[in-house]
Order: sequence, then structure tokens, then C-alpha cells
Amino acid sequence: MLAHVITVSNRCSAGVREDTSGLLAERVLTGSGYEVTRALVPDGAESVRAALLGGLASGARFIVTSGGTGVTPTDRTPEGTLDVLDRELPGLAELLRADAVRTTPFGALTRGLAGVVDATPDSPGALIVNLPGKPVAVEEGLAVLLPLVPHILDQLAGGDH
Repeated sequence: MLAHVITVSNRCSAGVREDTSGLLAERVLTGSGYEVTRALVPDGAESVRAALLGGLASGARFIVTSGGTGVTPTDRTPEGTLDVLDRELPGLAELLRADAVRTTPFGALTRGLAGVVDATPDSPGALIVNLPGKPVAVEEGLAVLLPLVPHILDQLAGGDH
């Protein structure tokens, strides 16, 4: 199963900071049996949208973004994601926030989305989830998500309950 990790960060994309969150997500997903590709883009709705469409075009069924979910002026990951989703999964985003606030009250500030791109004759569909940019948030978010992903993807492809 192909997963795609997109790090959204002006500093990382400019080479000023190391992409520790993307590396961590790749390590966790690889350890869970996924084949992983990665992208690194600057903040902004259009760069996120383009990276998501690139991940979908490559055949990724599970796409995780890291970064750009807060309230700074350049945080626009949810806006770029919304343009790509066919259907949101608000309960999944709520679950991620509820889990995050157990560690820090700042977990409530993420505006991250979760949702699906529907299956088509050419694609079985995909799950897209926005996570905050901090490595601990990526690790905790993936711990919440990974048990659910196979069921979501099965359902998206028309699987039975």
C-alpha cells in the first residue's frame, strides 16, 4: 500500500530547517508496512493542493500532511486540502484533536481536516489527513490513525462492514 507524506513548511522547503516531522512520519508508516513517498512544499493552499494531487496521481491511498494547520498568517493546509476532498470525515479530525489535547491544550488549535477522495474507475480512492507540524503531533496522530486506516480504505473501495 502506498502512502504519501507531505511536509508543509516554508523553512524546511527553503532548506533552513530539517524536515524531522516528515522523516518521522515516513519511518512510522514504513514500519507499519506502507511503501512511502514524500514531498516538501512551502506553506500555502495552492502548494498543498498541488502536492495532494501529485500524491493521488502517484497512486497513494493514504496521504498525510504535516504542518500548516495552525493560525499563523501562512497556515493554509486545510484550505488546500478542502479543494481536493470529496467528503470530509469530521469525526476523525475531532478524534485527533481530542487525543492531542490530552498532551497539550495547544492541540485544540489545529485546524486540520480529514477526509476522502472517492473511488473512481481508475482509482480505489484515498484517505487524506492533516496533522500539525511538530514531530510529537505526527507521532501521536499516526498512532490514532493507523488502526483505522485499513477499514477506511476498505470501505472507500466498496468493502462490506
